[in-house]
Amino acid sequence: MMTKSDIYLEQAWRWFGPKDPVKLADIRQAGATGIVSALHEIPNGEVWTEEAILARKKIIEWNETVTPAQPSGLRWSVVESVPVHEHIKTAGKGREKYIENYKQSIINLGRCGIDTICYNFMPVLDWTRTDLNYVVADGSEALRFDAVAFAAFELFILQRPGADKTYSLERVQQAEAYYKGLTGDEKIKLQNNIIAGLPGSEESFTLAEFQQILDTYQTVDAATLKENLFYFLQQVIPVAEKAGIRMAIHPDDPPRPILGLPRVVSTESDIQDLLAAVDSPANGFTMCAGSFGVREDNDLVGIVKRLGRKINFIHLRSTERAKTDAETFHEANHLEGDVDMYGVMRALLQEVKLRKEAGKTGAALHIPMRPDHGHRMLDDLHKITNPGYSGIGRLRGLAELRGLEMGIAKGMA
Repeated sequence: MMTKSDIYLEQAWRWFGPKDPVKLADIRQAGATGIVSALHEIPNGEVWTEEAILARKKIIEWNETVTPAQPSGLRWSVVESVPVHEHIKTAGKGREKYIENYKQSIINLGRCGIDTICYNFMPVLDWTRTDLNYVVADGSEALRFDAVAFAAFELFILQRPGADKTYSLERVQQAEAYYKGLTGDEKIKLQNNIIAGLPGSEESFTLAEFQQILDTYQTVDAATLKENLFYFLQQVIPVAEKAGIRMAIHPDDPPRPILGLPRVVSTESDIQDLLAAVDSPANGFTMCAGSFGVREDNDLVGIVKRLGRKINFIHLRSTERAKTDAETFHEANHLEGDVDMYGVMRALLQEVKLRKEAGKTGAALHIPMRPDHGHRMLDDLHKITNPGYSGIGRLRGLAELRGLEMGIAKGMA
């Protein structure tokens, strides 16, 4: 029988706050103990106050349905995320003010006992999908990024100036044929899927607003965006280290340039660069197997083995590239798809073993891990759910990952 001390990874679950269809009571039944959440109601760039943080922490960590209130058995283990304002990414007007606000939010989170912050540096859009209800072979629904559909949006719906120069003639022809086959409602649905805001995204746009913010990146290439990221890290990492918080940047999703925008957190080399920019235990990354796994040239097991000491948070999900188009992919079941989940899990547990031998404790030892982007299945097919974050699909994913972890851990003992 495994005891709590035998568990290597803190089993966590993303929760979008009181309006999330999946309730905290459901999460307790799923077996997770860590909550991954954020104050989504606070506009990007504003300070998270201690009062607001503690109010949400109380909801998560105390069960007030009984008298007297009792600990819920859950802890707010990861903030995902404190969004990085666009003016920080572009070095635009007000950058210093937004960085100072970010620092204060870090300080306030540390004072409230939060020890891990996941964030990203993706320009304009957070994670991006074209289909939120892609039906897979077993009848469940997955999230999908269709490269042809995305090109159709960019070329013929958004009509981004110069977009045609970023695609091959064959892709333009594919996109045009796809676009011509869409009904009016399907065109609106595709547009909304891309720019109306997916769960965890803090902003949504109209077409005009979207093009306007894209225009702010006209002079920002990959080298400039990386320089702006390093500047941000140089400012905030010392504050995080002092506050006892570990920062964990999330890789780009999808991990390649889109919309003429640069992406600078897509490969192992990118991670090495940002870790070298500020050498601190507070400067780490989120090992998102699904995002890194979209690129065939990313060696996921090797990333964990070589950079494991800098992994501060884990997303264990799998993606599957289309056989006829490597830029198209969908979310696979957690133990299937293109990700070697056994190899990744084994490498992660070996990393935790090294940390234990080095005397690490707490969150620095039991790295928070959550299942991600589960399929919509069973009763959830008939409910309103957040795309990628239905209860039953993630319950299946967590159960599979817990079983995989236990089997590997026992074999390593």
